[in-house]
Amino acid sequence: MAYKNRNESGELLILRILNRRMGLKAEEQKKYLNLEKGFKGETQFDELTENLQSQCIILNELLLEVNESKFQIDTTIIFQDAIYPFEVKNYDGDFIYKPDRLKKISGKDYKNPLDQLKRTQFLFSQLLQNLGYNIPIEGSVVFINPEFTLYEAPPNKPFVFPTQLNQLIKKLEKVPAKLTNRHFKLADKLVSLHQIESPYTRLPPYDYNQQKKGITCAKCNSFNVTFSTGARKVFCDICECEEGIESAILRNVEEIKLLFPDIKITTNLVYEWCSGVVAKKTIKKYLKKNYQSIGNKKYTYYI
Repeated sequence: MAYKNRNESGELLILRILNRRMGLKAEEQKKYLNLEKGFKGETQFDELTENLQSQCIILNELLLEVNESKFQIDTTIIFQDAIYPFEVKNYDGDFIYKPDRLKKISGKDYKNPLDQLKRTQFLFSQLLQNLGYNIPIEGSVVFINPEFTLYEAPPNKPFVFPTQLNQLIKKLEKVPAKLTNRHFKLADKLVSLHQIESPYTRLPPYDYNQQKKGITCAKCNSFNVTFSTGARKVFCDICECEEGIESAILRNVEEIKLLFPDIKITTNLVYEWCSGVVAKKTIKKYLKKNYQSIGNKKYTYYI
């Protein structure tokens, strides 16, 4: 089990909502889909590392800083005598290795992830030394997508290809692993140093009126949902997913809060956001149950 779990970034969560409620321009949608794809690849690697039986500490998704330089590590595994940082890539298709880049045969160039790994290892080493730790760092770039092929890659590079994933897990199982309190203190320190960047500086402009109103399906994001008063559930007409009405209301409240952190959550606001599908009385009931109410009568809002 991971010592630090992975979560979607605020940027990804917001772009996901904007994509379904107002649509994104081509470049913005491309960025959004790349974030979705990257997160999917990282969680696929998480599923593999979760199976490790050896004693180790798994830290997923670290954003750290040393000497005013920030660096991100997708997965960090702490063993007895070494630390393994992994850069996970969810590329698909046929690529050719070049010293300064990876060239997709279809024509697009990608930065060589070894450059990013090299920078990460250098900065990570500095940070560890500042914390009083002198532990070897053995980083790798993991290509998680089974439809990825890299031609002309030197065999001595720290690449892990899709066909080598099981071999990697077996290798990690054999790493000496006798952890002490010092290892866990390091893990706790790294988690405490993890930074969460504000997503709002990198988003396209948007406002409340641009957003399509209505309750969406929790599974397929469709707006084609039906509310059953008797069953107290929302049913999706597309994928047949069903969700309790309380869960659906709270999910939509969190959407509003994420998109508009300064807006006051009121019964009327949530009613409008849900396009009048759910009665105000029902919305008010669950707002009072799950949030703190401020103010009186028509001036009441929830935090």
